[in-house]
Amino acid sequence: MSASVPRLVIAAPSSGSGKTTVATGLMAAFAARGLAVSPHKVGPDYIDPGYHALATGRVGRNLDAYLCGPDLVGPLFLHGARGCDIAVVEGVMGLYDGAAGEGELASTAHVAKLLRAPVVLVVDASSQSRSVAALVHGFASWDPEVRVGGVILNKVASDRHEELLREALEQAGVPVLGVLRRAAQVDTPSRHLGLVPVAERHAAAVEAVAAMAAQVSDGCDLDALTGLARSAGALSGAAWDAAEVVSSPPPPLPFPSSRGFAPSPPPGGSAPRAPGRPEGPRPQAPDRPVVAVAGGEAFTFSYAEHTELLAAAGADVVAFDPLRDEELPEGTSGLVIGGGFPEVYATELSANAPLRKAVAGLAESGAPVAAECAGLLYLCRELDGLPMCGVLDAGARMTERLTLGYRDAVAVGDSVLAAAGTRLRGHEFHRTVVEPGSGAEPAWGVRNPRPRVEGFVQRGVHASYLHTHWASEPGVARRFVERCRTS
Repeated sequence: MSASVPRLVIAAPSSGSGKTTVATGLMAAFAARGLAVSPHKVGPDYIDPGYHALATGRVGRNLDAYLCGPDLVGPLFLHGARGCDIAVVEGVMGLYDGAAGEGELASTAHVAKLLRAPVVLVVDASSQSRSVAALVHGFASWDPEVRVGGVILNKVASDRHEELLREALEQAGVPVLGVLRRAAQVDTPSRHLGLVPVAERHAAAVEAVAAMAAQVSDGCDLDALTGLARSAGALSGAAWDAAEVVSSPPPPLPFPSSRGFAPSPPPGGSAPRAPGRPEGPRPQAPDRPVVAVAGGEAFTFSYAEHTELLAAAGADVVAFDPLRDEELPEGTSGLVIGGGFPEVYATELSANAPLRKAVAGLAESGAPVAAECAGLLYLCRELDGLPMCGVLDAGARMTERLTLGYRDAVAVGDSVLAAAGTRLRGHEFHRTVVEPGSGAEPAWGVRNPRPRVEGFVQRGVHASYLHTHWASEPGVARRFVERCRTS
């Protein structure tokens, strides 16, 4: 099977060049023309997809060749782009910047090649004129498999500056598809190397996206960009389907055994099951347990595929807001608390004592609870001195140190998410520390940047700093829902 969805990858020589402004503005400008636009983001970032969703009215989706493996990039793209007229993929960092020590893996260039998509290079031209030609020529010629189809010049100072830049780029042989002037109204506040999430500033974010759309519409050749998108090659293979992969998951990611950590099965236990294989007959409807998923301003980090997998595995997924709801959804059998910025809302989270008590009671009952990063902090005894749920006998606090990077992980023992020995790839992104960093039963053995154990497994709780993408291992969702049925 093959499919041809017109598509563009928006890249840049480095972070801070204006990728998000151009990509989000382009999505909104295409949508204003009546096109159904599929929004995507290269890498693990949760925040930019929120702005993409505002621009398009569709769920923003990530394409991460490290977390999910290269073979899933195309199927996940086709899944998100179903029924769309055009797709815009925002890159990550510089065009050729990938996972540390892994060559091109997970770089924007890698994803562009996997998608057979043309690249539009966004260049911050604020401090250069003729040199822009050398820069663009270098990026366009570095990898012959990457097709740089045009350039958009950002932060251009004047008509004369634009004239100099265009003259220089004629020699590089890369067409100029847009010129954007400096515009303060499209600036958005940042935190920890990323934008402030849409949920925390919805009205202002709507205004910012509208300003981005106006700037891109005025400064870019939308017809030429549409034509470039239509030149993308056909993609072979089928779209990812949650119901299909839950019942018949793909093979696990490659995971070299020579990198350090290699846990053994628990003493006296049996050998681990093969990662990703069904553990028994798939449960049948109508037995659909309620899985509560935390949301709201404090918990904004989640991949859309997670809830799709939970639903495909047989759960009724119900969202709730820990800042406002004093009770868990009626009939909750399992709880998922993803990432976000709980430290910003620590006072409000702590003040909601009824919900903290309900979460602690659910965990004490042995019901499945999956917590990532912000969820881990919420389950701790305290966060920056303020009482949290007290599920874990650990304290959390903010620090000045940023922990950031991809991780290779393996389940140390059995949990509600994975059998011992299950291998996953994850991502860490936080400025907090939890003490102690692991419980008597750790969640993961992590191989990089150094071998260590981290996280907590106790009763039905699995809590860890690692953000994982369940599309790489659908057995996680199936196992979690099964435990919801039986706990």
